[in-house]
Amino acid sequence: MTLEDITEQLQRARALEDLQVITEQLRDFYTITHIVYHWVNSIGERFGAGTYSTDWVDRYLEKDYLRMDPVIFGCLQRFNPVDWKQLDWSTKPARAFLKEAIEFGVGNQGYTIPIRGPNGQFALFTASHHSSDLEWEAFIQANARDLMIIAHEFNKKALEFENKTETMPVPTLSPRELMAMTFLAKGFSRAQAADELQISEHTLRVYIEAARHKLGALNTTHAVARALSSGVIVV
Repeated sequence: MTLEDITEQLQRARALEDLQVITEQLRDFYTITHIVYHWVNSIGERFGAGTYSTDWVDRYLEKDYLRMDPVIFGCLQRFNPVDWKQLDWSTKPARAFLKEAIEFGVGNQGYTIPIRGPNGQFALFTASHHSSDLEWEAFIQANARDLMIIAHEFNKKALEFENKTETMPVPTLSPRELMAMTFLAKGFSRAQAADELQISEHTLRVYIEAARHKLGALNTTHAVARALSSGVIVV
């Protein structure tokens, strides 16, 4: 599969799940560790498509790293692509965060492209890898232009999805699905939510996945945000 094939597939994407598949194809095409697209829409809903492990995503949410992630905060005030080496890793929490991210397989190198939409939307497109500084510099020099084009294609598609979902009817969740999503919205871990519901974590995942599909969300974080913003759950 060529980069042109992947870009055309991205332009034809019809569902949020398609973006997930495309991040995996891009990762394999570039033979790097990860590709991630993270988006905040005009009403503050967040979702991500990417190849980070479930363990890292769960850890990130559990520790609420969104509040201190140096990549996010470093890109909020920037409009140009950012090599992670340019960011401020001088504080002890930032260094601990980076160490843990590397341990969870994120990679020691990263390149993030910040993108903004017309109504306050904000997105980050990231490529990360395990490599030396020289190898990473060569990769960025060779691929920066194409990565920028791909990032904006992701954003165009996300804006298209946002416009389509504005008129979607509010879905109906089952009582168990509602309870599962409510516990997650309150900040419970999956283990804690399963314990409160007196079910296994596997069963909890079934309820969460069912709710996610009904809500038209790409991942659990997006599902919780969509459930809250649409009034499906109240905390």
